[in-house]
Amino acid sequence: MKLYRTTLGPMVETKGSWHVVPELAWDAIFALPDPRKILMEGVEARGEINRRPAPSETDILAPIGSQEVWAAGVTYLRSRDARKEEAKSGGGGDFYDKVYDAARPEIFFKSTAHRTVGPGQAVRIRKDSKWNVPEPELTLVVNPAGKIIGYTVGNDMSSRDIEGENPLYLPQAKVYDASCALGPCIYLPEDGAPLPPLTEIKLTISRGGVQQFLGITAIAKMKRRFDELVEYLYRDNSFPQGVFLMTGTGVVPPDDFTLHSGDEIRIEIGPIGVLRNVVA
Repeated sequence: MKLYRTTLGPMVETKGSWHVVPELAWDAIFALPDPRKILMEGVEARGEINRRPAPSETDILAPIGSQEVWAAGVTYLRSRDARKEEAKSGGGGDFYDKVYDAARPEIFFKSTAHRTVGPGQAVRIRKDSKWNVPEPELTLVVNPAGKIIGYTVGNDMSSRDIEGENPLYLPQAKVYDASCALGPCIYLPEDGAPLPPLTEIKLTISRGGVQQFLGITAIAKMKRRFDELVEYLYRDNSFPQGVFLMTGTGVVPPDDFTLHSGDEIRIEIGPIGVLRNVVA
């Protein structure tokens, strides 16, 4: 089942049909003990009454209400190597080796709802940065009790030169208006089953209709477990409306690449779908 936040309200896609769920506020869905089960029961009870045509991309909003977005870093070997390279001139190269091997993961605040965009909307690059990349990430959807209830696609836009200059500049490299994209939906697997380890994350960047970069990884290459990351996030921290947790990137464009205005970013994760954004 896929759950979308749309201009019509929450919508469910299941078995090739679309159903609006007008009786549930978005934040309330995160607090349900079993969102998939309750949403399915509602669809089956109302049948054709709430059935609708599939929404267009312009009708689909970022699947976030009052939630925050957090992120985990250096969870893939490729990310560790990229961070070491960009930070070596600033004296922070060995920080990433240490966090990759440490028991405690790197977890940082990423975005609020007003800084987050949805499918088809524009992401931004900082005006004071010269080296910017998207970071495609499987994103966990976690309820207030710390249970993973679903998954979405995330784009953690990053200014590599700012972070590389000094690791203490991480918030400026990561947190700014339209620095985060989520969507197109929240995937709610049957019986809460985890995603298969061979699930692929595919990043495509195009410029003027011409492909500039293509990268693919699999979540099996992630060093950290999902439950491990969530457990650390919830230590002495509470999320009354639930939270999104990006799980890190294993796809990093080459060091001579930077995003330009007008570039199209497509991130595809098998059962979830495609998150498409254009750089403003």
